[in-house]
Amino acid sequence: QVQLVESGGGLVQPGGSLRLSCAASGSIFRIISMGWYRQAPGKERELVANTNAGGAINYVDSVKGRFTISRDNAQNTVSLQMNSLKPEDTAAYYCNAYIYTSTTSWDQYWGQGTQVTVSS
Repeated sequence: QVQLVESGGGLVQPGGSLRLSCAASGSIFRIISMGWYRQAPGKERELVANTNAGGAINYVDSVKGRFTISRDNAQNTVSLQMNSLKPEDTAAYYCNAYIYTSTTSWDQYWGQGTQVTVSS
């Protein structure tokens, strides 16, 4: 079994910053990619940012220049530094990872979600 445990999130004023962290643990053979999705009320879940084992990084256009994703391969963690937050960034944020649990078996895993609310 693999678990993704998130920390961070909370209430912040517009223009403020928050940092989300996610740690993967359990039967991990190799992590393919780690990243963050978000889902606002009434909207579909969307990719915010992700990074693969080779270091390639993707951001959704709406967060480019404001959010930074970083990954620690040795610790199996991924973080999301969120600056210049806007009310439209309000959502539940979910850690996501594609992980090999053996040489031939892989699956997609999700964290439990952490709420980010941007409001004055």
